[in-house]
Amino acid sequence: MTAGFYSPLPPARSGVADYAATLLTALRAHGRVEVAPRHCDVALYHLGNNALHAGIYRQALANPGVVVLHDAVLHHFLLGQLDRETYIEEFAYNYGDWNRGLAEELWRGRAASGADERYFQFPMLRRVAERARAVVVHNRAAASAVRLHAPHTQVVEIPHFYQPPELPAEAQVLRYREKLGLGAARFVFGVFGYLRESKRLWSVLDAFQAVRDRSCLLVAGRFVSADLERALDPLLAQPGIVRVPFLPVDEFWMAACAVDACINLRDPAAGETSGISIRLMGIGKPVLMTESGECAAFPEDGAIRIPAGLAERESLRQHIVLLTSLPEVARAIGERGAGHIREHHQIGAVARQYWETLCAYRG
Repeated sequence: MTAGFYSPLPPARSGVADYAATLLTALRAHGRVEVAPRHCDVALYHLGNNALHAGIYRQALANPGVVVLHDAVLHHFLLGQLDRETYIEEFAYNYGDWNRGLAEELWRGRAASGADERYFQFPMLRRVAERARAVVVHNRAAASAVRLHAPHTQVVEIPHFYQPPELPAEAQVLRYREKLGLGAARFVFGVFGYLRESKRLWSVLDAFQAVRDRSCLLVAGRFVSADLERALDPLLAQPGIVRVPFLPVDEFWMAACAVDACINLRDPAAGETSGISIRLMGIGKPVLMTESGECAAFPEDGAIRIPAGLAERESLRQHIVLLTSLPEVARAIGERGAGHIREHHQIGAVARQYWETLCAYRG
């Protein structure tokens, strides 16, 4: 059997590209896998909520195969790919002709789609899910979204993988902290990844004020919105906050080792399992994440849930004060999280599940 593999790959700067490159190598241990071949027995299409996946989305519709939904919301992707008339037709296809007025309203307001919850409440999955031989997701929230849009489509839940990296020596990490001005003694929180409205940086920066005298905050990543970056610049310039740009893989792991805890909020959620959460938990760092169906499988004592909505800022403040005051609690949470990742997210087991799925749904 020949499996076709369709995904962005490095040097594309995306979590899906990094994920796909590692999975591609692991899958080839099970059989023949070719990148974007002209012919194959079954195709594996990796889809996310950005323009990098435009050609892959079209290919998945034209030649159905197994679709991996890294985001279970494609609304923003389709906003960027369709014109007004086609968007309204697509919205009506997903949610009925009686919602054409809502589609028109959402089209007009699309500039605010990154923060407006309505765009996350309408994932617009029906067309690609119905065409697929099967849809792979990484969590139960994404599985529910697919089944709601395409009840007859086969949905396979495969955990997001973790591949243990070669970690830097402790002395290297200490030098890196000193280079960034984080210091050796302070408790360091880290925010990683693409910096968008849903990362809740307003709340993070507000809560950080409670511990800024004894802690540091590393914000590592690229803003997806120039307006958001300009709005947050004054807060990011305050003492105790260190900004670095998008990090290549080796430096990412150095920075991940340099922090004592990771703040990885996501609200509204898009049905994704965060690769950042998996990586940081895997190396034993406690992760503060938004409470949602996307992270329901993580053990209660192996991650820190922050409620969405009005309680978000106060809960976040209380938890970062706790971790800063009792670093032994942070280490214990990190150790339990790492144990869960070792048991359920190893790359070998995940690749085997992918290969079995491809075999089950080949032409």
